[in-house]
Amino acid sequence: MPLQFDFPASLTAERFISKLSSKACLEVVSRQYSLKTYYDSFDWRLFKNSITCEFNRSKSASILLLRNLADDQIIASTEIREVPAFSQQFQAEEIRSIFTPLLEMRALLPVCTLDFEIYNVNIINNAKKTVLRLIIEEYELFNNRVTLQPIKGYDKASGHIIETLTTKLGLTPAHKPLLVTALKLQGRKPNDYSSKMNLNLDPEMRADIAAKYIYSHLLKTIKDNEQGAIADIDSEFLHDFRVAVRRTRAGLSQLKGVLPEKISTYYAEFFSWLGQITGSTRDLDVYLLNFTHYKGSLPASIRDDLDPLHEFILAKQQKAHKELAKKLRSAKYLSTISAWEQYLKEQAPLKPLEANAKLTIKHMADRRLSKIYKRVLTEGQAITEQSPPEALHELRKSCKKLRYLMEFFQSLYHENQINHFIKNLKELQEVLGNFQDLAVQENTLKVYSEEMLGNNIHANTILAMGVLIQNLDTLRSNARKDFSSKFANFKHAENHSAFKALLALKN
Repeated sequence: MPLQFDFPASLTAERFISKLSSKACLEVVSRQYSLKTYYDSFDWRLFKNSITCEFNRSKSASILLLRNLADDQIIASTEIREVPAFSQQFQAEEIRSIFTPLLEMRALLPVCTLDFEIYNVNIINNAKKTVLRLIIEEYELFNNRVTLQPIKGYDKASGHIIETLTTKLGLTPAHKPLLVTALKLQGRKPNDYSSKMNLNLDPEMRADIAAKYIYSHLLKTIKDNEQGAIADIDSEFLHDFRVAVRRTRAGLSQLKGVLPEKISTYYAEFFSWLGQITGSTRDLDVYLLNFTHYKGSLPASIRDDLDPLHEFILAKQQKAHKELAKKLRSAKYLSTISAWEQYLKEQAPLKPLEANAKLTIKHMADRRLSKIYKRVLTEGQAITEQSPPEALHELRKSCKKLRYLMEFFQSLYHENQINHFIKNLKELQEVLGNFQDLAVQENTLKVYSEEMLGNNIHANTILAMGVLIQNLDTLRSNARKDFSSKFANFKHAENHSAFKALLALKN
């Protein structure tokens, strides 16, 4: 297994080679200018799973290395000319098997690039045989480091060199990836983006000030994902953009009497517009993401007949994305989002006129959570086997509002208690979401099949789509049946008591 050592700060590569040559017989095989580029997804999925991905390029080779973040040891490598965007595009099965479950739909993006000189040095014995290989990396801004590549059968020679490096030349074992140091010099740090609501609200904070703080956090997420959504780098940029938009809309509709009504109404309409213009592209993204699953649900004999549908959806997605990108570059979007940002930065008035502005955020949170929770219970209990799909859709929207509010205010409550309740709510949301999404997909595919009939599409594709629609209809029916049990779990007396305890409510 390769071993890495850091140089003392003042030791250059040439000086190191000179010192080592007096203690061992060596030969410098090559010296090359190289580039090291670190890659990760926008939301740091590799780093979060203790992996760093580096792409080293020189005249002689281009190698992708995956390292364990804890000890910087290599866990996989492959020679490639360039780094693909998505995990399924890697030819090396070992790399694909690591990336696919971690990255999913996310693209690999360059995080930072370092230039350095790389020396390949061989330690040789009296018989002129190589007993150890050294790879020295010399940087301008960091301590240099050397990687030792032991050769089978020469363990004693390796041990001797390691002792020389550590006791005579002052090298120390390298455990910290260069990535962390490189990012620090750039003013960045790993995990500097997350779509999660990591807010820390003071319970005594005034409600209007807290609301601005919440909206500012959401605006940052919108702006962080804006360019990625425009460039269509991967589908998650638009997804995170839309979630932040929906959360903002939920806040503006649920935290009433906190901001001036004129402000709330104006921006509620703007964020509603944002939701509308991004909806079509996101729906098409979801169809493309689900396409492998669609094919897999069909009998093997007709799976390939579905491929023209993928081309049809992809063409629609590309057209919808161009229209969306144009709107996200429009004067309406840019001026309004800038005005919203400026408003959120303005100092709150000392004596606000709005009815709820001076409430503490904890008081406001208790009141709003209690009201929406009761609405969810009322709407859910009214649903029977004869209820129309619209009733489940309305309940789904109420559950979303409750979920968003709980995410806004989770720092105000006991962590274990609120996380337990959010978990129960997620389970109810999942079955409601599946029911709604499957119904929409089923209806949309029916429309697509009618459109494709006029485009000289082979009859086998239409037949395959018919089978897919039947499969979706079965799944939708199953989701409808699952609702009763999921809602029963949610409204269970124990869960109801837990919610009352969370808010310290009276009967």
